[in-house]
Amino acid sequence: MAFSLDPTDRRLLALLQADAGLTNQALAERAHISPATCLRRVRRLVEAGVIERRMAIVSPDALGAGMTAVLEVTLDRQDAARFEAFEAHVAAEAAVQQCYRVAAGPDFVLIAYVADMPAYHAFVQRCLTAEANVRNVRAFFAVRRSKFAPAIPV
Repeated sequence: MAFSLDPTDRRLLALLQADAGLTNQALAERAHISPATCLRRVRRLVEAGVIERRMAIVSPDALGAGMTAVLEVTLDRQDAARFEAFEAHVAAEAAVQQCYRVAAGPDFVLIAYVADMPAYHAFVQRCLTAEANVRNVRAFFAVRRSKFAPAIPV
């Protein structure tokens, strides 16, 4: 169910998606509202679940995780309990940045950041090969990131 957003809410969301580190004062100035109104609206957006969390986006290269792997994972047995178990298993793995359960093809698509090919091999052994219900893994390696924009158009 979509949350009803007015133009001020949308302006706040666009500003926060561009820079979640803005102080309430700076955010209020840029949104053309009072600081009290700004704080109240942002709290409402958080409480409603529109804003899931605020975070810094760190360069993988700067932290030695410069290899991005896109993985298609097919499970051997597919049922709700096994899907949930696999999701919990990969959610606990720091290298896995995103996990999507998908339809028409593999069961899951994962985005993982690792340092290099030996680190990728260790990740696969630890996280996927050791998982008895994984039937197939197909990996693609990014050679260049041409776009990364985790903002939702508002």
